[in-house]
Amino acid sequence: MCLVLLALNAHPRYRLIVAANRDEFYDRVTAPASFWRDQPHVLAGRDLEKGGTWLGMTRTGRFALVTNYREGGTRDAHAKSRGHLVSEFLAGRETPAAYAARVASGGAAYNGYNLIVGDASAVVYHSNRSHDIRTLTDGVYGLSNHLLDTPWPKIRRSKSALFGLLEQDGPALVEGLFRILADPSRPGDGELPDTGIGVEWERLLSAAFIASDTYGTRSSTVVLIGRDGKVRFVERSFGRNGTPESEIAHEFFLTPAMAMSSVYAEDPGIHAGEG
Repeated sequence: MCLVLLALNAHPRYRLIVAANRDEFYDRVTAPASFWRDQPHVLAGRDLEKGGTWLGMTRTGRFALVTNYREGGTRDAHAKSRGHLVSEFLAGRETPAAYAARVASGGAAYNGYNLIVGDASAVVYHSNRSHDIRTLTDGVYGLSNHLLDTPWPKIRRSKSALFGLLEQDGPALVEGLFRILADPSRPGDGELPDTGIGVEWERLLSAAFIASDTYGTRSSTVVLIGRDGKVRFVERSFGRNGTPESEIAHEFFLTPAMAMSSVYAEDPGIHAGEG
């Protein structure tokens, strides 16, 4: 993920709102969001190169997402895949805080990342570039390729737009969130961050929605988790130069975690680390 907006207990109907863009090279093979055949309780897209994912949730309400931390010239080609940080949380049963603590202890094995994991009890943020583990309080948050709520122009602009949607509901809210994610506007060069990748890449990556011949926003995802347990998960996928390709939508009610315990007991193929 390269842009994440999160509203936690900030809406009268939804306890969690997530709107996120995944930016990636178009040549990287990806499966759209679906319930995984090997882990039927997990709803997520899948990186077919490494096997993990960037954003997903489960039928019991566990959810997780990851963004890269942008730092030019420091990428380790042999580091562990950051996508497995998401899939392993979704497949497991650790609390968000316990999982983040365990990941933090081995965070040096990965290139820079921001990780958000949550369930009905808590939402936790961790980055291996700040080494803190933070339980999020109610409110609105923005995340890109630096630390949580770093005031990059697209974070400021997108968060402001999200605040303006918090009285909307249903289809109007979903479409409003997708409009935020589809914003192609770029700030002036004087507002660009310097993350060591050069001004041309900084310009390209400064938009909420990125489009080019080689790299861009591959998917936009909106997740609404209602206070009644109803989930709406919508993903729109894009090709080169931002060409729309497909849309999927899932609606379901969360299953209590206790009800899922029999699934774990009966199916030995469902366990942590299989993402």
